[in-house]
Amino acid sequence: MSLTKAQRTHLEKRLQEERARTAMLLNTVTGDGTEGSDQDQSGDLSKLPLHIADLGSSTMDAELDRSNATRISEELAQIDAALERLITSPDTYGICENTGQDIPFERLDIIPWARTIS
Repeated sequence: MSLTKAQRTHLEKRLQEERARTAMLLNTVTGDGTEGSDQDQSGDLSKLPLHIADLGSSTMDAELDRSNATRISEELAQIDAALERLITSPDTYGICENTGQDIPFERLDIIPWARTIS
């Protein structure tokens, strides 16, 4: 059972929505780098260095942000690839790459960039 035209139109809209949401999330996580130092953010006017534990927390937060940015970038790439498949070869969109079977519409509605049945 291949997807109907109405289903493909719905899934294209879902992909566009997910792309916009993911791009906004990526912009939020990566920021523009103008937030300033921890000292600036806290409003601390002292020039004394931060406590070592504060530096460790800042490092951990920065690593977490980088990890999230990587994950979100990969998701965005998957969404873009799904949009390309849907637009350039709609007959192959929604076909499991492992089994060649149709991916259920319900699964595609939840994860429209899905490439496999499970």
